[in-house]
Order: sequence, then structure tokens, then C-alpha cells
Amino acid sequence: MTRLASSFLPAFPGEQNVITKYPLLFLFLATACALAGNDIPEQFGSRLEEVNYPFPVKFFRLKSQNEEMEMAYMDIPPEKPNGRSVLLLHGKNFNGYYWESTIRVLAAAGYRVIIPDQIGFGKATKPESYQYTFEQLATNTLGLLDQLGVAKVSVVGHSMGGMLATRFALMVPDRVEMLALIDPIGLEDWKRVAPYRTVDQWYESELKLTADQQKRYQSESYYHGDWRPEYDRWVRLATGWLSSPDYARVAWNSALIYDMIFTQPVFYEFADLRMPVLLVVGSLDRTALGKQWAPEDVRETLGNYPELAKSAASKIPVCQLEILEGIGHVPQIEAPEVLFPILLKFLEGSQRGL
Repeated sequence: MTRLASSFLPAFPGEQNVITKYPLLFLFLATACALAGNDIPEQFGSRLEEVNYPFPVKFFRLKSQNEEMEMAYMDIPPEKPNGRSVLLLHGKNFNGYYWESTIRVLAAAGYRVIIPDQIGFGKATKPESYQYTFEQLATNTLGLLDQLGVAKVSVVGHSMGGMLATRFALMVPDRVEMLALIDPIGLEDWKRVAPYRTVDQWYESELKLTADQQKRYQSESYYHGDWRPEYDRWVRLATGWLSSPDYARVAWNSALIYDMIFTQPVFYEFADLRMPVLLVVGSLDRTALGKQWAPEDVRETLGNYPELAKSAASKIPVCQLEILEGIGHVPQIEAPEVLFPILLKFLEGSQRGL
């Protein structure tokens, strides 16, 4: 099914309204959005040592590729458990912090919420050298769930996290109840149309990155040029380590991750997904890796999320497609009042018969 979600509260005809069922939803939204980011400093170290996440952070120690390292994670129990767990997977320029309002809403609805910082991101280890693959990150994440004793999860992935969520669901389908992809990148194969950039070239670009450049990128790619002052916190969270003495290592990891994203598409395997899938995209999202280096005649065709999403949804056996009108790449920040009712309704499982 496809619904163009343009109203303030998407309706579910014949069913109990999600907002009525969860009367604290907007209270949580208002509180979370007002408080999020107030304690993000202008500068911090390579593992966000000076950044206080909104919930307690724990560490999962693992040995991977002959190196001892740590994933950071938050594990939030609900006050009134419904017996189900949700795994939130972050995007490339983000980490677990930006899921705060999503966590609060899911926990209020009874879900246990698990939010890892993947290796190379946020408060996790930034290895000196690492072969980044989505399979490796999925394996690390599976190890975390095993340690926590979580047998099954519903997985929600945003942006790059959508690619990882898809790979995770393909690798261990018996562990995934439902899969929600929020503006996932990788709905097209950029390496077929944009020139390949080496890891060294990505690294050089990352070393030259400035906060102003990151803000400009987020404004154009995430929020379709509609910048709001509250978005500044997310730029700080992405660039506050530029002055860290360890920034070179951060930049190197970022370059390796870009290479992973560019060279490891997952959309060829959408047809193999066997669990119910929610695919949500903003109608104004035009995110595409390598777009700036593609030929001009190709550049304008890349990142057309509404059309890419329709194509992807047609390949997924059980898929609910939601195109959010007038919204960009990060609906959980730009328009949580639109996204969250859709996500909650999907997770309730009422869409299994789609």
C-alpha cells in the first residue's frame, strides 16, 4: 500500500487512533525535542567523551579483525513492557543520540529499545584500521543482542542504518520480526553512474571538512534548504570532533565507511526480505552518495526518493510504503508528529496482512 502522508495526524480508518491510544505521545515529543542537544558542546574528543547522551551508555566489548574494541549502546526498558524489543540503527553522520525522541515514544508504547553506536561512530571505538562491511557491522550487532539475551527484534534503520538494517534482516531473518526503513540510502546503485572515489580521496575530503560545509550539506541534503535553529545541535554532533587531536583517525574511519556504502549496495536483494517491511521516505529527500562527482546529466536524476521508493517497494514481498509530503531525509527530527504514528501503527503488527 502507498499513502501520501501530508496531514498533521495520519488517519487509520476503522482503527483506534494511535494518539488516542498513546495519550502521552505528544508530551514525550515536546519534551524530547525541547531538551535534545542542549548539552552538546562545541568541541569534543573522538569518542564523544564530553557529550552526555540522553540515556545511560554501556559498552559491548568484542574482538573483531584481531583488535579489541567497544560498541557503545543504550538499552532502555519501558515502564509497562509489551514483551517486544526494537533495535534502532543510526545513519552515517549520526549516532545513537539523535534517536532520543524516537526512544521516548517507543518506550512509552511498551517497547524495550536498544540503540547501538556502531564501530567507527559516536562513542564506539575508532579502529586504526578496519575492513568495514555491512556484514561485519551486522555480526557485531548480533553479538550485542546475544549478550543482552534478546532473541527477536523489530529493526528500524535510518539512512545508512537502513542499508545495515536490510543486511541484518537478510543475514538473520529468524531474529527479525519487522523491518522499518526510514529514508534508507542505497535505493540505487551509485557505483554504476558516479565515478569511484578511493578511500584516500574520501580521507582527503574528510580532513578538509569544516562545520560550515557540514551545515550546508545537511541543509541541502537533509532539510531541503529549510534550516531551523534547532538543527544546529546535529551539526555540532557531527563536527565537534574536528579539533580533536584524534580527528585524523575519525576521518580515516569515515573514509572507510564511505567506501563501504558506495561499493556494497543492498537493494538488489530486497526481494529476499521475508518479514513485513515499512518503507518511509520524505518526498523532498534527494540524498545520493557521489552525486557531486557524477556527470551533470546524471546528477539531476539521482536521489529521487519517491520514485526510488516505489521501485524498491514493488520488489519487497510484504511492504507498506509511506511517502511523506513536504519532508526531507530525517523525518524523526523534521516531522516526528508525522512519522511516529505511522511507525507505531506498523510495529503494532496490524500490517502483517498487507
